[in-house]
Amino acid sequence: MLRCVAVLMVTAVVFWAADVRAGELQQKLAAESAIEQVMQRGVLRVGLDVFVPWAMKDKKGELIGFEIDIARQLAKDMGVKIEFVPTKWSGIIPSLIAGKFDLIIGGMTITAERNLKINFTDPYYFTGQGVLAHKKMTSGWQLDDFNKPEVTIAARLGATAALAAKERFPKATLRLFDDEPAAVQEVKNGRAHAMVAGQPLPVHSAAANPEILAAYPDQLLEEPICMGVRKGDIDTLNFLNNWIAAERNKSWIDKRRHYWFETTEWQQLVQ
Repeated sequence: MLRCVAVLMVTAVVFWAADVRAGELQQKLAAESAIEQVMQRGVLRVGLDVFVPWAMKDKKGELIGFEIDIARQLAKDMGVKIEFVPTKWSGIIPSLIAGKFDLIIGGMTITAERNLKINFTDPYYFTGQGVLAHKKMTSGWQLDDFNKPEVTIAARLGATAALAAKERFPKATLRLFDDEPAAVQEVKNGRAHAMVAGQPLPVHSAAANPEILAAYPDQLLEEPICMGVRKGDIDTLNFLNNWIAAERNKSWIDKRRHYWFETTEWQQLVQ
């Protein structure tokens, strides 16, 4: 009888110790989450790259754009200040992992390679890849005409546009650039036949330069756009997913997307 009681007491102590360790681990994970650190700091640090119309500078030098609206609203709802950390696209994931900012809000789509390094929220909108071409160099061309070795296609380094270009035009020569304005300029100067980029950049660029550029109506692929967070940060992922769901239910995100992607009213604000 005494032996049974002793066994029960030991078992109870073991389970109690396990519960204590689990509770301590849970508290440690919560304290290390980006959301908890943001609330203690009072500042949400957002990593992004600068490209139209997701994030760009207005005539006063202030950042504006679709992703800027998203980040500002998120910070407002959290009751904290916002700090933007512009980062080259090719280094944005390593910078997140290194803790230079709390999350990525920058028109990022999910790929297997990216997802092995960071976690993604639920999509907050969807985008498609399109083709922007030099009008004279590609006069009368269909999309299949771009798939030739003598054709040069430009795209942004590290973007899924580059993957879409490789998949759709595997025979073409692909040239990669650190940012999209440089790729657009390459097409405008006639050093590339076309570029692949996320909409609405092809449509807006062609509308701004109708004598030189043309946008193809075809959508190469549709992609979900998500926020990026560090691996293992369940609390931050949970909070952001719930915030996205609430904002989508209110149609606020769709309204901001319509303004930045489907109108040109904002162009008068840009440098």
